[in-house]
Amino acid sequence: MQTLLPIEYSKSLAVSSPYISTQDICQLSRDFQQWQKDTFPYVEVSVLVSTRSQFVDHVLSKLWCQHNLDEHQISLLAVGGYGRGELHPYSDVDILLLTQEKISDELSEKISTFITQLWDVKLDIGHSVRSVKECIKQAKSDVTIATNLLEIRQICGNEALTQNLYPLLAKDVFWTSKKFFLAKREEQFERHQQYHGASYTLEPNLKANPGGLRDIQTIAWVAKRHFVADSLEELVAHHYLTQNEFFELLECQDYLWRMRAALHIIAGRNENRLLFDYQGEVASLMGFGDEGKRAIERMMKRFFRIIGRVAELNKMLLQHFDYAIIKKNHPVVPLNKDFTIIDGQINAVNDRVFMSSVKIMEMFLLVAKNENITDLHPHTLRLLRNARRRLISGLMDYAECRRIFIEIMRHPNGLGLTFSLMHRHSIIAAYLPQWRNIVGQMQFDLFHAYSVDEHSYRLIKNIYRFSQPEYNNDYPLCSKIMQRIRKPEVLYIAGIFHDIAKGRGGDHAKLGAVDALEFSKVHPINDHDGRMIAWLVKNHLVMSVTAQRRDISDEEVIRTFAGIVRDEAHLDYLYCLTVADMRATNESLWNSWKANLLEELYFNTKRAFRRGLEKQVDLRAKTRENQEAALELLKEYECDVTHIKTFWNKLKADYFLRYSPVQIAWHSRHIIKHSIVKPLVLISPKPYRGGTEIFIYTKASVNIFAKMVTLLDAQRLSIHDAKIISSKKGYTLNTFVVLDQKNKAITDSSRALDIAKKLTKSLMKASPKIKTKPAPTYIDNFKIPTKVSFIETATEKTTLLEIIALDRPGLLAKFARIFQQNKLHIHSAKITTFGEKVDDVFTVSNADNVALTQEQQQQLSAMLCEK
Repeated sequence: MQTLLPIEYSKSLAVSSPYISTQDICQLSRDFQQWQKDTFPYVEVSVLVSTRSQFVDHVLSKLWCQHNLDEHQISLLAVGGYGRGELHPYSDVDILLLTQEKISDELSEKISTFITQLWDVKLDIGHSVRSVKECIKQAKSDVTIATNLLEIRQICGNEALTQNLYPLLAKDVFWTSKKFFLAKREEQFERHQQYHGASYTLEPNLKANPGGLRDIQTIAWVAKRHFVADSLEELVAHHYLTQNEFFELLECQDYLWRMRAALHIIAGRNENRLLFDYQGEVASLMGFGDEGKRAIERMMKRFFRIIGRVAELNKMLLQHFDYAIIKKNHPVVPLNKDFTIIDGQINAVNDRVFMSSVKIMEMFLLVAKNENITDLHPHTLRLLRNARRRLISGLMDYAECRRIFIEIMRHPNGLGLTFSLMHRHSIIAAYLPQWRNIVGQMQFDLFHAYSVDEHSYRLIKNIYRFSQPEYNNDYPLCSKIMQRIRKPEVLYIAGIFHDIAKGRGGDHAKLGAVDALEFSKVHPINDHDGRMIAWLVKNHLVMSVTAQRRDISDEEVIRTFAGIVRDEAHLDYLYCLTVADMRATNESLWNSWKANLLEELYFNTKRAFRRGLEKQVDLRAKTRENQEAALELLKEYECDVTHIKTFWNKLKADYFLRYSPVQIAWHSRHIIKHSIVKPLVLISPKPYRGGTEIFIYTKASVNIFAKMVTLLDAQRLSIHDAKIISSKKGYTLNTFVVLDQKNKAITDSSRALDIAKKLTKSLMKASPKIKTKPAPTYIDNFKIPTKVSFIETATEKTTLLEIIALDRPGLLAKFARIFQQNKLHIHSAKITTFGEKVDDVFTVSNADNVALTQEQQQQLSAMLCEK
C-alpha cells in the first residue's frame, strides 16, 4: 500500500482544479518526504530516486500550466541529475528554460513569478533562462554547462524548440570528444586534489570524494559524449566495459545512492558530507544496527571498500578512453616474453599471462626494477582484476611468491611505486590474508584519520621517504638513521604488521607480533630479523607513549624506557617506526612539539646506553652542576651573584633537577629584578621542544593551577606540558608548554607580549571572569567513559596518575579543582589529546608530600569519574 502513495500524490496534482495553492503543494511535499522515510528500508533506492524525479515533474508541469507558460514559445528542461531522472530526497532541482532569441516583457514576468513560486513550495531550484544560441555559446567556454546540457530531458513546453537544441549537442562545434574528455579528466584531478588524493577520510563527501558518485558519473559523461551513449550499459556494446564491470558499477552506485538517500533523510536537507552528527542514524537506517560505534564502523568499512572499487574502475576506464580518444602513437618497449612497456605503462603480452599466480608477483618486481614504468596499462589492470577474483588461495601460499615478495621488500625501489600499486589494486590483500581483514576498517574517533589499511600504507610510505635523499631536509634524523640501516625491510614488514590485528579484539600489538613472527618463519627471513620485526610490532606504541605521557627529563623514566629498548639498534628502528606511525595517523595532529619530544627521548636514551645504564645519577652532583652552569650563563647579564644565591636558597632541590641551566638562568635573572607585588609572566622568545614555554612566578593560592590553565585556555592556547614547583616561601613556579590554534609555537612577539599582559592582569584578580568556550556539537557523538589509572613508580614521594576522558573545554581546570579539593600537590602534567579523547598524566603527592595511600587513590578516582 505504501509504495503506491507517490502515485496518489501525482493523481492529486493531475485531477486538482486548474489552481493549486502553494500550501497544498508544500503539504504534498511533506507527505512525500515522510513516505520516503517510512519506505526507505523496504524499497530499492532506484525507486526512491526515480519516484522523486517523477513527483517533481508533476509539480513543475502543474505550475507551468498554472502560470500559462504553455501558451508561449518556451520549453522547460531538466538538466544534471534531475535530467537523468535521478533525484535524491533533498537534492537540488536544476532546470533550463529554453527560449527564443528574444522574449517579451510579459513572458519575462511570467518566468519570474514561476521561479518565485518554485522557491515558495520549498524546491531547491537551480535555474537558467537561455536561447539555443546562448546555450551553445556558454557551454563552449564552461565544461560544467556543457555537461549539464548532455543530460537534458524535456518536462513540458515547446517540443520543437528542444528539438533544435539536441542535434547541436552531438556536433564537434559544441565540444569535441577529445577536448571534453581532457576537461573532465582535469576536473576530476582537481576535485581529488581538494581531498589530498585520499578517499579514506573521517567525514567523506559521498559525491565528491575520490571513488564517490562523481567518479561514476565522470565515466558516464565521457562515454555519452564519445559514443553518444545514454547509459553505462551501452559501453558494454562498445567493448569498453565488460558485463561484470557494468554490474559492479551498478552495485557500487546502488550502495552509494542508498547511503546518500539515508543521509538526506536524516539531515533533512541536501547534505552530501557524512558528518559525525549523522553517522549513527544513517548506519541504523541502512540496517547496520543500533549499536552506535560498532554499527558505524561496519557501515564505513563497506563504504571504504566500495569507493576503492569505484576508484579502480574509474582509473581503468578513463585510461581506456585515453587510448581510444587521444589516439597518439604508442611506442612499445619489450621487457620479457610476458610484458612490455607502452607509454610508461607495463602491459601484458597475452590475456592468459596471469593464469599463473606467480606472474602477478613477477610483474610487480619488474615495476620495482624498471624506473621507466609509471603505472599499469588499462588492459593489464583488467586482466589483473579478473585474476585477483579467480584466486582460490592467497598468493602467500606459493613459495615463489614468498621469495619475490621479500625481494620487493628488499629492493631500493620496492616500497615506492611498486608498493603503491600493490596496495591500490588490492594485491597486498590478495597476498596477506590478515591485511584483507583491515581493508576499510575504520575507528570511530577524531584521532585516527584513515582506515587501518590506509594508515598502514601511509606509514610504510613515510618510512620509504626516510630512505630517499630528496626528503633529508624534511626528516633529518629519520633519514640519517634509515640510510645507514642495513636491513630496511625489517622496518617495512614491521609497518605492515603493526596494526594488522586491529578489529579482532584484544591487544592488537601482541596479536600482530604473533602474526609477524609466523610470517617471518615461512619467508626467507632469518630468526634474528624475525624476532626484531615481532618486537617492533609488539612495542610500536612504547616510544610515543613514553614521550607524550612521561617526564622524559626524569632519569628514571629514561632508564625504564632504555630497559625495554635494550640497545641502539632497537632504538633506531623503533624511532623511525614511531615517527612514521604518528605522522600517518593524523597529519593535522602532528606538530613540532611531538617531533621534538621523540627526538629528545631518542638522544637521552642513546646517551644512557653509551654511558652505561648501570651508572646511577648523583642527584646532588647534578644540582650543583646545573647551578654552576646557570651562574656561568648569568655572567653576561651582570647579575649580582649574592642576590641569585639568596633567591636559590628559597627553592627546593627539585627545581634544579627538573630545569636546564638555560631555563634556570632565564627565570633567575628576571625574578631578582621583579617586584613581588604582582605575578611574573615570561614567554620564551624561541620555541621549546617545538612549543612555546610560558613561565609564571606568583604567590601560591587556592586553585592557582586551575586558574592558570583556565586563563591559558581563554587565550586559545592548548597546553601540552606543565611543571609545577613550590618554593620554601609560599611561591609557585609554573611552566607550561603551549601551542596556538594552528598547532604551532607562538612566533609573533606582539602576540606573546599581549598574552603576558593579559595573564598578569587576570592573575592579580581574586576571581577573574573567564568565559569557557562551548563544546563542539560533534562531541555528543562520542561516548568515552572517564578512566583513572595509577601507574607504579620507583619513588615513594609522588604518585603517577593517568586520566582518560572525553575532551571538552575547561576539562584540565576541572581536574585541578578536584586535586585541590583532595588537598593534593601537582608536580607535573603531560597533556595529550587524541582527537576527541584526552590522555593526561599527572604527578601528584598528598598533603604530607608523599605518595597517595590506597584509600586516597580510591577517593580521588571516584570523584574524577563522578565529576
